[in-house]
Amino acid sequence: MRFLTLLFCLFFFVGFSQTYSKKEKALLIQVSKLDSLMENNNSKILELFSDDVSFGHSNGWIQNKADFKKDFESGKVKYQSVKQTELKEFKIKNKFANIRRIIAVKGLYKNETFEMKLSVLEFWIREKGIWKLWSRQSVKIN
Repeated sequence: MRFLTLLFCLFFFVGFSQTYSKKEKALLIQVSKLDSLMENNNSKILELFSDDVSFGHSNGWIQNKADFKKDFESGKVKYQSVKQTELKEFKIKNKFANIRRIIAVKGLYKNETFEMKLSVLEFWIREKGIWKLWSRQSVKIN
């Protein structure tokens, strides 16, 4: 089922509009993969991050890659659903890109259920030809 979700996301991003360049499609695939791996609580998500990645969470919590890895692998946060509902902005300049999007997230934090809608700003960087997440800031939308 998760594989079908990933295929749908890939079709949505890549097949929805043929106006995307090869570089843009590669980035959109990484974004879709990020959501899928997060939803599946798959530690392969760490491969999508730049070594100096920075996360700013909607609750003011700030993490680097080591912090994220520790919390993710410990199960402190377990995601049940991560769905993009809107792509608001998508810009690439040289080896940098920024994406603004709205996502709906459901999961468990320290075994307490949470569900929220987030506005997310992500900065991606191309490292050795591969898009890596460099920075991500989320804000809760009420």
